[in-house]
Amino acid sequence: MTTQSDFQHFGFMLTERFSMIAFTAALEPLRLANRSADRPLYEWTLHSSDGVTAEASNGVRVGVNASFRGAKGLDAAVVCAGVDVQAVDHRELIPALRRAVKSGATAGAVCTGAYILAKARLLDGYRCTIHWENRAGLRADFPELDVGDDLFEIDRDRFTCAGGVAAADMMLSLIRRDHGDALARAVADQLIHQRIRNADEPQRPDLGQKPGVAHPKVQRVLEMMGATIDRPAGIEELARSVALSPRQLERLFVEHMAVSPSRHYANMRLEHARQLLRQTRMSVLDVAIASGFNSASYFSQSYLDRFGHSPRAERKVVGP
Repeated sequence: MTTQSDFQHFGFMLTERFSMIAFTAALEPLRLANRSADRPLYEWTLHSSDGVTAEASNGVRVGVNASFRGAKGLDAAVVCAGVDVQAVDHRELIPALRRAVKSGATAGAVCTGAYILAKARLLDGYRCTIHWENRAGLRADFPELDVGDDLFEIDRDRFTCAGGVAAADMMLSLIRRDHGDALARAVADQLIHQRIRNADEPQRPDLGQKPGVAHPKVQRVLEMMGATIDRPAGIEELARSVALSPRQLERLFVEHMAVSPSRHYANMRLEHARQLLRQTRMSVLDVAIASGFNSASYFSQSYLDRFGHSPRAERKVVGP
């Protein structure tokens, strides 16, 4: 338990198209902490670009207390973002975050908010995480960052999470740190949240994994595939790494994955490429190389075969 003041003011920074579930999952534990403690431990204000409302990705508009610029006296500034975070203009939010941190506030983020903290250079030297769908984009745009795959990260005066209900686990951990395990468990009970998950639990199975695959050699090959997206190993090398022949590996994959190892590997790399196209401004050629394709024309044809449209068309579908 920390020795800081019992009372903390959280400012929730709502960007356009923020994730409603991540926002409410972060806010409600604070309300319930006050209720369970029977005294005010936390207060909060909501902020948006115009200081009037912010629209969530589900179309619901939320009234706010003040603009980003009007956020004052914060102990913690929490960025709540969502889909297409790279396409939203953050020119008013970033200086507000920097001012808050300079004044002593901690900085946090839910869902894709870590991308904005990174743009503000507030994650330099810190370990962070982001929603699994945006991980490749964050790593591509900010290769110097220490981006983990965990459910959430609390690193000194920075906290980030994957979004969704992971925001509740992160906030419960913060409550536990500040006010003890008994209060955190009381809040979890109110949320009907049976177990406060640990920070280092994975957001989802790794890119290469498939739930329910019991064969250890298949699982090890899947993990190796996930770790070598940009420099794919040959099927012979993959088979050799688990003391199998290529034909034996082929049989195991067909049995457990209903697909050949080469096809599964290619699909993984194409899914990775799709995320880079959606979340970064990397050229199609750079995306191809980062996904293990040495030929742009072969990459484009493979992408068309897999998704029904070209890599360039993918960008037109999701916008700039």
